Amino acid sequence: MLESEEAIKVMVNGLPGKVATVVAEHINESKNLDLFPYALTGIDISEKTCDINGDGIELITADRRDEIKRRKKPEISVDFTHPSAVDSNIEFYCQNRLPFVMGTTGGKRDTPGEDNLDTIEQRVRDSEIVAVIAPNMAKPIVLLQEMIRYASKTFPDAFKGYSLGTVESHQKGKADTSGTAKAMVDYFNKLGIPFKKDEIVMIREPYKQLIMGIPKDALTGHGWHTYTLKSENGSVLLRFTHNVNGRDVYADGTIDAITYLNKKINAGEKGKVYSMMDVLKGK
Repeated sequence: MLESEEAIKVMVNGLPGKVATVVAEHINESKNLDLFPYALTGIDISEKTCDINGDGIELITADRRDEIKRRKKPEISVDFTHPSAVDSNIEFYCQNRLPFVMGTTGGKRDTPGEDNLDTIEQRVRDSEIVAVIAPNMAKPIVLLQEMIRYASKTFPDAFKGYSLGTVESHQKGKADTSGTAKAMVDYFNKLGIPFKKDEIVMIREPYKQLIMGIPKDALTGHGWHTYTLKSENGSVLLRFTHNVNGRDVYADGTIDAITYLNKKINAGEKGKVYSMMDVLKGK
């Protein structure tokens, strides 16, 4: 749905990428959102337009993105681009006062206990805009993350002496380690388990994924994670698993994040960063 007077005008950056496309399709079908007819894309993308439910979205490469300034401004931007583009995109959004929802991993992020002077979150806090920044837009997974985060804060070192194994599988086009897996490792560290993020096992090979039991039609879009905790003597084993097939769950969460962010904009908020947990709480 394009150009409704009262609907929130949303620019989806990262088209024609698969996650961005699914998100754009959901926005296009929404009565409360208008899909902006332009989108930022990578300089390696040869396509000039992207078809979303019959509507042509003009693709603008990063080296031409200043053209957005001369066009009708979107109210909110959604970013599902590439990890290597995150820092540059954040700078563009902040400089041009474009509130955004960031679902792309990458960039320097806030780390508990550090000064966090040059993180993407701090750039927003120093700006005139607000943003939702989250490594995972899937609400059920965010809820599980919050449960583990709560345990790590409430019961520090509860699993001291345990070992951890972390395996995450995504479609072969996902370039980096899952941001969700990295966040979960942080929580397990606080629960007393020494484990480095570079020990996370990334599965991107389709033949291995089929052996894992991932459906063939989900090979091009899935997120399967398993965290295995084992006691020192091997007598206790705990396993946390969350498996997502397809991308619809991320689009649903993104639309909720857009609606939440729009409320903050209308309330006059500036220089604030929100998480998907904030979105779930609705406060």
